Amino acid sequence: MGGASGGVGGSVSNTISGGVFFHAVIQGRDITVQLPPQITPALSGLPPASPTFTGRDTDVDQILQGLAPDSGARRRPVLVAAVAGLAGVGKTELVIQTATRALKEPGWFPGGVLFVDLFGYDTELRLSPEHALDGLLRALGMPGEHIPASLQDRARLYRSVLAAFAEQGRRILVVIDNASTAEQARPLLPSDGTTVALLTSRHTLDVDARLHDLDILDEPASIELLRDALHQARGSADNRVADDPEAAAAIARLCAGLPLALRIAAGLLADAPTRPLASLARALEAEHSRLDRLHREDGAVRAAFDLSYQHLDDLHARLFRLLPLNPGPDLSTETAAHLADVDQFQVEELLQDLARAHLIEPGHVWSRWRLHDLVRLYADERAVEGMDPGWRGAALTRLLEHYATTAKAADDHLRALPGQTTPEEFTGREAALSWLDAERANLVGAVTIANGTGHPDIALRLPSSLVEYLGWRRLFDDWITTSTIHRDTAHATGDDRREAAAWNNLGTAFREVRRFDEAITALEHARDLFRRTDDRRFEARAWDNLGLALQDVRRFDEAITAHTHARDIHHDLGDDHREATAWGNLGVAFWKVGRFDEAITAHTQARELFEDTDDHHGVANAWNDLGLAFREVGRIHEAITAHSRARELFEQTGDQHSEGRAWMNLGLALEGEGRIEEAIAALRKDIGICRATGDLYGAAVTWQALAKMHTRAGQVAQAQMAWEAAATAYQDAGAHGEAERARANTAAA
Repeated sequence: MGGASGGVGGSVSNTISGGVFFHAVIQGRDITVQLPPQITPALSGLPPASPTFTGRDTDVDQILQGLAPDSGARRRPVLVAAVAGLAGVGKTELVIQTATRALKEPGWFPGGVLFVDLFGYDTELRLSPEHALDGLLRALGMPGEHIPASLQDRARLYRSVLAAFAEQGRRILVVIDNASTAEQARPLLPSDGTTVALLTSRHTLDVDARLHDLDILDEPASIELLRDALHQARGSADNRVADDPEAAAAIARLCAGLPLALRIAAGLLADAPTRPLASLARALEAEHSRLDRLHREDGAVRAAFDLSYQHLDDLHARLFRLLPLNPGPDLSTETAAHLADVDQFQVEELLQDLARAHLIEPGHVWSRWRLHDLVRLYADERAVEGMDPGWRGAALTRLLEHYATTAKAADDHLRALPGQTTPEEFTGREAALSWLDAERANLVGAVTIANGTGHPDIALRLPSSLVEYLGWRRLFDDWITTSTIHRDTAHATGDDRREAAAWNNLGTAFREVRRFDEAITALEHARDLFRRTDDRRFEARAWDNLGLALQDVRRFDEAITAHTHARDIHHDLGDDHREATAWGNLGVAFWKVGRFDEAITAHTQARELFEDTDDHHGVANAWNDLGLAFREVGRIHEAITAHSRARELFEQTGDQHSEGRAWMNLGLALEGEGRIEEAIAALRKDIGICRATGDLYGAAVTWQALAKMHTRAGQVAQAQMAWEAAATAYQDAGAHGEAERARANTAAA
């Protein structure tokens, strides 16, 4: 029976007993529900947990920590845990697995579990909160004729029943799956402070919940899911994953860690038990058909993405379709503004909305954004189908022009000497370097796609702006890639001067990766083309770079001639800075043929010219080279002073790799004064820097020097360890002959 009492202006209360719920009870402000001793609510409607669930232990544990009953500890209870993520990432499976484990914990949820799928992203199946509450109330044992009509009344009754269960020690776990908006989910959330809800959505919803963003699976977990799904479907005798781990890894990568895609792939393999994994991997390789392949009768990746995409308005959809034009793995808010041709504040809001919808992902640092690989393919499909090609082409032009213009400004900062005017795009050299570091993959990608998309001007301009940076960061593979495209584009357009510049840059990069014969050929091409175009300034640079390559193959007399040509041309042109560089290179060549006094003269001249032009990095190089020559003529103390000064200047200019070389040279000079422990410490400094900068060959050379030093000091065990390290480093660097000699020395030690 039910009754109500209260006077004018007083409180109103309702009491229900006997298990019958009347419509009138919800008219009051406060409701007290007394449950009958025995009821038969449908509180076990949780879908079955998949037996193939992997890679989510940490996520499950984190959510479970918030579901435990209040133990009296001083912590705010987690009453709503909201799992958000990309379509197909496994949100529903995660909460089902978590709920299944929670229900097995003694005393956690003796009342059972309520489960409802709101179908929030399916326009045909989407449940309104009113309909969802109707189903939940019926599951709680409410007769249909006594369920109120309005949303507000249903929500009040629903929350009161949950509270009554909790008060009687029958706490219920509520699982709300696939909500698209906070408005759809909020009326279904308990409010008694004890009952807990798990919520999933493709959006990050504002419902005062503990947020869990679910990421894709890593490669090992992806492979494990593939294997487990095949075993579940075909039995443990299906060893295709174990038999072809490379193909399994390829499928995992092509599915990009998305559980939905992996399960579809496993289903396709299960359908055809004789199909090798390599066959499916090959089928998924082609980007233009990958989403078509990831389709099976019971699911499709494209269909899952469609449901999210259909919720976007025109402005968000347009930006989403443009994002795949970016050639790298992520892009900045600033770049997106150029791409979409809107101001930065507006595009930031649009990007945040797309991130809340989990159609894009925030980067590892603020103001950078990325697309999941399969979402990128999907967005590109939508762009091709639904966007005017001319407008899309204009967006790509804006994007590439932004990268080319900004890279040029950054390069100007890197090359600027003191007193020179620099572009306003950056506050200084460090800011320019930071931008280049963040955008490197995009810049290399822009060069790669430029010519093929009708932008040969970008393929001609952008590589030149990257040379200084790529050399500074020792990113030689990128340097060779961009310079090769630069060369080929210039040759195809008949631009001899730019082709010459590209050959020059390519030759320098070949030198750095020890492809000396290719370097010499490239630099001779550059020299001849510069001479043909009567560009004496760059002809001199090509001569200088050619001299360095000739030194590498021990053609020292030719190298001295080349550096002398470069020095004389720069002197005639009045280019003190380039003349200083040529003097320094000439000094190195003199040093290598034993003409040490001439080397000292050359390096001294170089240092003075660099000082006149305020090039501190050039001064550091000159000091370092001068120290080598001093050591050869027995002026050890002056050598120590020179290398110490070089090391300090390299550190000040941020050239970590050259700082390491100065440490090595300092160590050898210290050994000459018998300061062995200091020398060993200096060499180990260089090894640490070589590791940090990825200079495997440099590390090997220093390990070898360290081994010899330990040998001379009678430290046999340390010498053997150093020889072993040198052999390993040489091997890793591809210097197999040196590696064999180092191994022989290991045995000898």
